[in-house]
Amino acid sequence: MLTCTRWLTDHARQRPDALALVVGEQRLSFAQLEGQVARCAAALRAAGVRPGDRVATLLPNGLAALLIYQAAPRIGAVLVPLSTMLLADGLATMIADAQPVLLVADPDCREVLDQALVALGEQALPQPQVWWNAQTLQHDFPGQTLQQQLQAADPENGAPAALAEEALYNLMYTSGTTGQPKGIVHTHRIRALYGLLFAERFGINRRAVVLQTGAMVFNGAFVMLMAAQYSGASYVLTSAFDAGQALDLIEAEQVSHCMMVPAQVISLLDHPRFDPERLRSLRVLLTLGAPMPAERREQWMRLLPGTYHELYGLTEGFVTILDSADAPRKPGSVGCAPPLFAMRIVDEHGVDLPPGENGEILGRGPILMPGYYQRPELTAEALAGCWLHTGDIGHVDEEGFLYLIDRKKDMIDSGGVKVWPSDLEEILFRHPAVAEAAVFAMGDPRLGEVPAAAVRLRPGQEVGAEELQAWANARVAAKYQRLRALHILAEFPRNAAGKTLKRELRARLGAFETDGLA
Repeated sequence: MLTCTRWLTDHARQRPDALALVVGEQRLSFAQLEGQVARCAAALRAAGVRPGDRVATLLPNGLAALLIYQAAPRIGAVLVPLSTMLLADGLATMIADAQPVLLVADPDCREVLDQALVALGEQALPQPQVWWNAQTLQHDFPGQTLQQQLQAADPENGAPAALAEEALYNLMYTSGTTGQPKGIVHTHRIRALYGLLFAERFGINRRAVVLQTGAMVFNGAFVMLMAAQYSGASYVLTSAFDAGQALDLIEAEQVSHCMMVPAQVISLLDHPRFDPERLRSLRVLLTLGAPMPAERREQWMRLLPGTYHELYGLTEGFVTILDSADAPRKPGSVGCAPPLFAMRIVDEHGVDLPPGENGEILGRGPILMPGYYQRPELTAEALAGCWLHTGDIGHVDEEGFLYLIDRKKDMIDSGGVKVWPSDLEEILFRHPAVAEAAVFAMGDPRLGEVPAAAVRLRPGQEVGAEELQAWANARVAAKYQRLRALHILAEFPRNAAGKTLKRELRARLGAFETDGLA
């Protein structure tokens, strides 16, 4: 049965004393981790959480997040990870869409969560029960703590549920503003295949040590997380990325596998204590979420040959993988579709294109989503003809290796986090002085890309660029969506059809293009 509910219990029974988790100063064996997850599952059941109910998290990386990530799906609840970077409007929108019965939150998120709950109350929408991840709380905090619930729970009531493969495992939300977000649905079967397929592809087994440095709330983290859980590897979790700490952990824990966005890899390479000899335990460095600059990829491959892998993928369920054996001979490629996956490059009429010709990338495979949560029209559009229409533009060579040209709907990759220009353009359009707005990527030495905007004002309207930028940034859903620059123009560059040429805006206003990606 392709479900994930019994992986931990099996590892705890077969290898109870083996190291399962390192998080901060805590080192848990499989038996100890199983005990904590079972207690957490029992606490959820005692709180009235039933199969199919949504359980949301508003947590940074840490033991609490990992417990909920395993305990909620274990009892048939649907996990809903929410970013701690969300602002009140965005958070309220996602809670309203998912309608979780329970939300486990970090106390540092109280202000934004209180604002979101007030907004839900004003709309007469149901509010979730809230547990706080804290040993103690100030007297004015509502609700109880996760730790209180765990102490009161009987782990005997935390046994895994018997679930169908198509039972919902999680909803992964795209970043949204006050518009409607898209919750990407993954089933237990899909997440089980994440574990099976990626463990096989990257050689993750029970002797592996997997380091997670990026935020667990984003889907990319599940690539290594599910593979580690499936195979029984040791999992090392950091609270946040720090290049020096990552170097120390790789050496101290003899990490064999890690996954990072390019900005993090660059931070490692540029760190004053970087030494390839310290990283000799690494068998796989997997980059994803944004293009790796060519010179940095070559630098890594020269210093640590045979370790560099790259993944291009969409949360909706299609991936290509560039293996370390192919990386040196395929510069600029993001790999090919792995076994059991299929890919097409088509023109605007859906006709397949030959190698070398650019078109839209279509894909499908065993981890393809069943759809967007409660969005049948968007689902039908995205999965037309049973192929995922990525909206990304690229071409393949004669061997089937993919080369990206344009990114999905001008998406901005800011340190591996997806920022959607249309969300920010929608905000700018609300200002009474704005006639037209275009948001695009601007180069940033740390994050790779950050959002910038060009605006054309209505006739007779006057507003300063700094004032308009501040106005927009006060209304975004998450901190990473904030505009880093805004320019007011008299006219926009356009093509013959009247479409705004963002490529020219980027060139004119000092942004950049990376490895052929516009």
